[in-house]
Amino acid sequence: MTIVELKESVLEDNDRDAEVLRAELKDHRTCLINLMSGPGSGKTTTLLALKEYFEGRIRWGVMEADIDSDVDAVRVQEAGIPSIQLHTGGMCHLDADMTRQGLHSFGRDDLDLIFLENIGNLVCPAEFDTGAAINMTILSVPEGDDKPVKYPLMYEVAEILAVNKIDTLPVFDFDREKLEKAVYARNPKMKIFYVSALTGEGMKELADYLIQRVKEVNR
Repeated sequence: MTIVELKESVLEDNDRDAEVLRAELKDHRTCLINLMSGPGSGKTTTLLALKEYFEGRIRWGVMEADIDSDVDAVRVQEAGIPSIQLHTGGMCHLDADMTRQGLHSFGRDDLDLIFLENIGNLVCPAEFDTGAAINMTILSVPEGDDKPVKYPLMYEVAEILAVNKIDTLPVFDFDREKLEKAVYARNPKMKIFYVSALTGEGMKELADYLIQRVKEVNR
């Protein structure tokens, strides 16, 4: 009997495609950041909060991925940020080919940075390389400090973690030391920022670091 490992084959094909896309983006000096998290962590709100710190410093845009609806893309567009809505047709993640299609439809070769706001899911998006130069994840305080233990791959593939909604720390039982221990056990190089997209706390530091990384990628 012949056994074909379909998932392994699919991932290998996608990884090759992602490497090609990454090289293409490098040639165009466009940094793609794959932004991942669970639903409700505040991905879109965090992007909106970064706007004032990006203003006049970097040319950027957003590709909003959702299974359906255009709610987030509309919010981003209304804020004056170039954006496009990507519908996955029921898929719980984006892969490199879908990302390429989105970039082609976006048609913005003039941008230094494009955020790909991936589907709200802590499992599938972490498994598929989108061709991004940087993987970033958001964890909100109400979600709890145990997510790196429950969903380790997300914290292994990401290089930046934004802990959002820190304004709610007095309300929730959230242990920073426990979180950091779990994160660094899986990824000692993770860069962690504590932010509140609502109050703006920590957003300047996050924006400054992102701009620094974009410049490094686009050299």
